Amino acid sequence: MKIMLKALSFAGLALTIVPSILVWNGIIAMKIHYLLMTIGLALWFTSAPFWMRSKPLGEENEPGK
Repeated sequence: MKIMLKALSFAGLALTIVPSILVWNGIIAMKIHYLLMTIGLALWFTSAPFWMRSKPLGEENEPGK
């Protein structure tokens, strides 16, 4: 499950970076860029928090243990 969430979030991250490069090179139009960026944003922000959670304060490794 965690691997699938990572794949989805990295796909979302790619959808926020790649369209900008494609617009800069004149390959896609701005309307398509906005759509792809919105989809990427939604994918990233809905999937990344579930696998990027930090440990609660009491469960961190303490030095000397």
